[in-house]
Amino acid sequence: MELAVVEAGAGGSPLMLLHGFTGAKEDFADWIDAFADRGWHAVAPDHRGHGESGAPGEEADYSLATFADDALGLADALDWSSFVLLGHSMGGMVAQLMALAEPERIRGLVLMDTGHGRVEGVDPELAELAVETARTRGLDVLADLAAERQSPLATPADQRVRRERPGYVEFGERKFRACSPAMYAALATEMLDHPDRLDRLAGLAVATLVVAGEQDEPFLGPSRRLADTIPGARLAVLADAGHSPQFEAPEAWWEAVVAFLDDLDDLRERGEAATP
Repeated sequence: MELAVVEAGAGGSPLMLLHGFTGAKEDFADWIDAFADRGWHAVAPDHRGHGESGAPGEEADYSLATFADDALGLADALDWSSFVLLGHSMGGMVAQLMALAEPERIRGLVLMDTGHGRVEGVDPELAELAVETARTRGLDVLADLAAERQSPLATPADQRVRRERPGYVEFGERKFRACSPAMYAALATEMLDHPDRLDRLAGLAVATLVVAGEQDEPFLGPSRRLADTIPGARLAVLADAGHSPQFEAPEAWWEAVVAFLDDLDDLRERGEAATP
């Protein structure tokens, strides 16, 4: 599997950023150079079936566990024995599986607008219809149909960015239409019935920041539960932000993430373990 990436800061402290379902590596493109300027080697891949990465044609080739294996394989290819990991939405679910599988490699974990099991607040009948459309008619048709309905992740903050940021709506459409139909069908199905991870996360000894937009109702409750469950985890709820705070509340998002990363860097320089 070949994964396309954006990166900057080679030779710095390793930092991997994982986008969400039907997203892309460009979800973090605004920040890659800024991370590099602070001494991080920031790498954001497209998951398989997304963007410019490889896209097998069978649904069996896609799962959260497969995405986790891909990302750990990318870390191996980069020769990273340990790294900080940020995951957004579905990428946060993948990040949790990575941290549970190889906690000794994860120096710090940022879970951003994500959950710990099945996705909440989604109409199962509409989800089933979307999956069947993806399978039989493709993502272009599904994108056209979705444009006629309000997204379950629509918030005032999202609508504001869609109005004010030139090209943002088209950016979202390009990302969606670039996805593999097989990937969409497999992951949409899995995320609606995924086993809960809270019991396992209660024993996770990795320094963790949980970030959520205050308007992101489907993920605000799960984010609070993640922060309450993972030992020593911090919680940052960002005002005037929805599901994508790096776009909707960029300054507050950057401040929360950088403060956490700076603390990890201070621990590294003192030779202390970055654990809660």
